[in-house]
Amino acid sequence: MSLLEVNDLTIEYHTEDGIFRAVDGLNFHLDQGKSLGIVGESGCGKTTAMLALMRLLPESGRIVSGEVTLGGTNLLALSTDELRNYRWARISMIFQGAMNALNPVYTVGKQIEDTLKLHKTVPSKMTKKTMEKLFDMVGVSSTRANQYPHEYSGGMRQRAMIAMALACNPQIVIADEPTTALDVMVQAQILDLLKELQRELNLSIILVTHDLGVVAELCDDVLVMYGGQLAEYANTDRIYNNAVHPYTRRLLVAFPDIQNPEAELASIPGYPPPLDNLPPGCRFEPRCDVSVDICSKKIPPEVEAAPDHLARCVLVKGYRNNQ
Repeated sequence: MSLLEVNDLTIEYHTEDGIFRAVDGLNFHLDQGKSLGIVGESGCGKTTAMLALMRLLPESGRIVSGEVTLGGTNLLALSTDELRNYRWARISMIFQGAMNALNPVYTVGKQIEDTLKLHKTVPSKMTKKTMEKLFDMVGVSSTRANQYPHEYSGGMRQRAMIAMALACNPQIVIADEPTTALDVMVQAQILDLLKELQRELNLSIILVTHDLGVVAELCDDVLVMYGGQLAEYANTDRIYNNAVHPYTRRLLVAFPDIQNPEAELASIPGYPPPLDNLPPGCRFEPRCDVSVDICSKKIPPEVEAAPDHLARCVLVKGYRNNQ
């Protein structure tokens, strides 16, 4: 049994303009010490799904169906009080945009100490010392603990967020676009830090990103999302060398190839479907260059393109074999 199993996760937003399905029947799993990359264009449901795992959806968000099982316990069935034993203590999150995630009126050190005190991870007399160790672990001098978020550089704020995410010794860390708005050198440092911490602490990591290069470097498995659904899901090697979904293939050719730097980058015409106007068939059909008649009429199911390789496309061999 996997450490984390997500089955049929479906999420809707209830707004004044109507009800919009942001995540539709999502399935994936994560093993101890492994890393999963979740990729796709903005608006495909990546962050919404991750917030649902933490039960941190905005007020308008509703989990319609599904299970999120961590170590045999369905997190979606827990009360708010019961959830405190899991959130941050078993599964934590590095939020997108550290400046917005950190409270500007408290020092960074106090915010990490408060996290330790809230979850009673260590004896109260040890919180300061533990906080200082966390600073050292992520490569920030503990002498900076008494400073405020605005006194940190972007890279330091992101390291502080990683320290906070690790404060309660979780088994799983969700990193939502952890290198957004950072320069290339700092991005590399943050990714190296995540890899090192994963190796040292046997962490399981879910990395949400647009950057396929980051996924190739850091992740064991890849989940490609489109229009709130799973488009393709397999280990990293299969995704990069044997992708079967047209969307995945277009994403890969749109990414620079360091072995052929002069090659012209491809683009995907059009835009992802708006939540209030999802196509009746395959979500990618309006932008797909290999679609057939049935694509516009029927939502394809997830099928096995190969062992441990799922895809949602009528052109996949596994789909034809099941008809």
